[in-house]
Amino acid sequence: MGMGHAFDEIMGQGGSTIPRAELAALGDWIEETPSHELRRRQQSAEATFRQLGITFAVYGESDASERIIPFDIVPRIFLADEWSRLSEGLVQRVEAINAFLHDIYGERRILAEGILPADLILGNPQFRPEIAGIRPPHDIWAHICGIDLVRTGPDDFFVLEDNARTPSGVSYMLENREAMLRLCPELFRSFRVAAVDSYPDKLLETMKSVAPIGVAAPVCVVLTPGHYNSAYYEHSFLADSMGVELVEAADLVVDDDIVWMRTIAGLVKVDVIYRRIDDDYLDPLVFRPDSMLGVPGLIAAYAAGNVALLNAPGNGIADDKAIYSYMPEIVRFYSGGEPKLPNVETWRCREPQALKYVLDNLEHVVVKLVDGSGGYGMLVGPTATKAEIETFRAALIAEPHRYIAQPTLALSTVPTLAEAGLAPRHVDFRPFVLTGSKGVQVVPGGLTRVALKEGSLVVNSSQGGGTKDSFVLMDNGAQPDGAALQSQSQSQSSFPSQTQAQEQVR
Repeated sequence: MGMGHAFDEIMGQGGSTIPRAELAALGDWIEETPSHELRRRQQSAEATFRQLGITFAVYGESDASERIIPFDIVPRIFLADEWSRLSEGLVQRVEAINAFLHDIYGERRILAEGILPADLILGNPQFRPEIAGIRPPHDIWAHICGIDLVRTGPDDFFVLEDNARTPSGVSYMLENREAMLRLCPELFRSFRVAAVDSYPDKLLETMKSVAPIGVAAPVCVVLTPGHYNSAYYEHSFLADSMGVELVEAADLVVDDDIVWMRTIAGLVKVDVIYRRIDDDYLDPLVFRPDSMLGVPGLIAAYAAGNVALLNAPGNGIADDKAIYSYMPEIVRFYSGGEPKLPNVETWRCREPQALKYVLDNLEHVVVKLVDGSGGYGMLVGPTATKAEIETFRAALIAEPHRYIAQPTLALSTVPTLAEAGLAPRHVDFRPFVLTGSKGVQVVPGGLTRVALKEGSLVVNSSQGGGTKDSFVLMDNGAQPDGAALQSQSQSQSSFPSQTQAQEQVR
């Protein structure tokens, strides 16, 4: 599966050296900017990230605290019509995820009607019987979703996974944009790019909208496990941008099913918690009793309807790999229509027909453990040795229900600054979708992750991947000079907001 077959999002299909017509301005910019200048700007962005402390920890590495996710200066670009199709699919998917969670922890119609096998849900470690029957405020479960997508052609997007627990990466989306505005302002003259800097405002608006009924001025907080967490920068960044308190478990106390925050001025009632702690650690009285990161009594306050938790506990069942393979059926069941965003074709090895196909084609497919993550317990057929394939064959025959398999996709590429100059590198994409009581909104941007090794399909930051800014155009291509862009907000960070920066560059 060489690069030759991959669709390049800037250059188009088949190894062209000329950009797609609508993106000619980006081609001109690349031509006119010497590669040493591109590199200088890229290093300047990375220096800023290091200064701001935007790092992530890779556990088990001694220099972990110093790792920044590498940044690439060449943006990825979505045309307005590509984006509107994608958005429709994302809204449909997230609405179905919400309906599914609501149903599974309530009436379970989808099981009664035989759409899903009951053991797949009720026997799943991600299913939380402790919260069955609890209704979150406004019946919203998945307030913040990060839906991982891959692209294989001009109109072909596939969902790779649904993150409905605590998706991270939005701080990179915001910081990458600020770096681009500062370092490559000319690109924002050539293209009308939708602003992303209103994300913190939209997140706060979403939080307030799902406060328990009857609360006039909701008090919102971000709950972090603390500064040892790999995404701690993002927790503090978001609390700061929204102007709300960042709290740890010790700052909260539950009394008579009401959550209070300890402050210098005494106790303050808390109505909405954006929690960045996994279910297991959330409340030692309900989940893991040894958790030091949780708040005793939090689930009782939630069950009583006195606090909203974003995202709702129990959401892990919606982003489980075994459930993933049923998402097309889940979308059809709750939306009544065909899925606008397809899954990657998935063979469930628990089904004899599928198992036979997978065993016959092991050298062509990717096999994943249903309960594995981060590339653990995975076979990538095309790059595996004969011995590895035979070991996996034996494992599959022994425990077929533990595995799913998928075809190896020709992921799209975007030109990326490599040692020898610009070269195509594979990318994936995580857009962020917010659901509040007023409906679903897709942020016009997202986190593009790029595999920095030639030919590699692994984009995970823990495996050496980097990130790029993702431009969503407000029209389908280049614009006359001087077209203005309305940004919805003023950013509160170290760089000027998108609107201010665009005024400066005009």
